[in-house]
Amino acid sequence: MDQHYIVTLLTAHAGAIRGLAQGFTVKQAHWKPDVNSWSVVEVINHLVDEDLEDFRAHLAGLLARPSQPWTAGDPQGWVTSRQYQARDLAPSIDAFMQARAKSLAWLENLAVPDWTIAYDLPWGKLSAGDLLASWAAHDLLHIRQLTELNYALLEQASLPDRAAYAGDW
Repeated sequence: MDQHYIVTLLTAHAGAIRGLAQGFTVKQAHWKPDVNSWSVVEVINHLVDEDLEDFRAHLAGLLARPSQPWTAGDPQGWVTSRQYQARDLAPSIDAFMQARAKSLAWLENLAVPDWTIAYDLPWGKLSAGDLLASWAAHDLLHIRQLTELNYALLEQASLPDRAAYAGDW
């Protein structure tokens, strides 16, 4: 496990996420391509809770108390139950950047963690290394989602013109 590389990725991802989420009007920040999609503000608030209550919490728990059971959350359900869509974007971005800064500081202060320690879950073993790698991969999935939202909003803002000259999407 190359902890340094993954922490470097998580650091870079934070900047990319902030960059992809800035500059929207209130309407754009809350726009959804369809009823099953998330808005920019929902994605950002999901990432806040993932840093605070999922990845960092599970990894910290596993490394400090490996015999303690996994505590399940409801990241998909939190989008509606925690009313992400009703939140403002700028404070949400700030909350994400603060949560990520705390996560990065915590990760950088880990003293030779045992990345092989694992939770024994109904679907199989999930190691500390799996969690750290999944955290960075999770960021990339949402960077892609934010990129797609940006592209769709650009298409709308460009009408009646098109961005087709940029190449195939």
